[in-house]
Amino acid sequence: MAQKNIAIIVPAFNEKESLAPLMQEINSVVEKDKRNYEVILVDDGSFDGTLEEGERLKEKYKYLKVYSNRANLGKTEAILTGFRHSTAQILVIMDADLQFDANDIPKLLEEMEKGYDIVTGWKQGDYQKKFVSGIYNFLSRRLFHLPIHDQNAIKALRSNVLAEINLRKDWHRYIVALAVSKGFKVSEVKVRLRERRFGESKYTGKGRVVVGTMDLLAVKMQISLLRKPLLFFGTSGAILIILGVFVGIYGIIQRFIFQHGYRPLLYLVILMIVSGLVLFTVGFITEAVTALAENVKRLEREISERESKEDSTEN
Repeated sequence: MAQKNIAIIVPAFNEKESLAPLMQEINSVVEKDKRNYEVILVDDGSFDGTLEEGERLKEKYKYLKVYSNRANLGKTEAILTGFRHSTAQILVIMDADLQFDANDIPKLLEEMEKGYDIVTGWKQGDYQKKFVSGIYNFLSRRLFHLPIHDQNAIKALRSNVLAEINLRKDWHRYIVALAVSKGFKVSEVKVRLRERRFGESKYTGKGRVVVGTMDLLAVKMQISLLRKPLLFFGTSGAILIILGVFVGIYGIIQRFIFQHGYRPLLYLVILMIVSGLVLFTVGFITEAVTALAENVKRLEREISERESKEDSTEN
């Protein structure tokens, strides 16, 4: 049975020229497909007239909704803005730059109908930053044990996926990794990637590599280490303390039996034991913070469920 209530979320920052041909392409899909679509365009603080162009196109395409962030908050926040304004069961996240082909959307949805919670595209063809993207995806597969080749492309997902994962700035690139860590099932299909026709890429410069690497480690920390922080920090602290004790015993033997005093050993013992105690303390604090964060999430879910029940009762 075909899925219904599909929301295509299109985050856009300075993409005025791309919007009209993008909507033409999406409209051809909407007219041919049997599914019930809506398109949510989110202007992320553009200054080239993207918002005004979106409002103009809304008159032509009645299923198009347009929202705007007051400032350029980033693609992740733009996606979340679209998510908050949608009631659809299935979301498709698609860039506004025309590099992805809207005709691949039905393929993503057909794969999802096999029982997957999220289906991502596997970019095909030559494109800019292919080498960097390959390294990034290789590291992602190894760190997060992903059963896919590419997690940073057009994707379709169930709306509850975004409701259950924690997205920070620029973490839209790790939606798949975060979803897999929550037990959601993921698959992929090959999609076409085209050259950018208008404007300039928003993700250029060597600084993006550094930011991406740090985000990669931060996501890994949240997914694995922060689930049992005391186990990680406590184990590391215990190892340092034990090593400090052994080095201390060795220093005592050298000093009182062999009469060989070596002051740097004393400093090393102090460093190891103090560092171990600090790691233990960090583990306890992080454990408390993690427990607090889980309680907050639980309360948020309970409030959301309560509001949903009240809305359904009123209707």
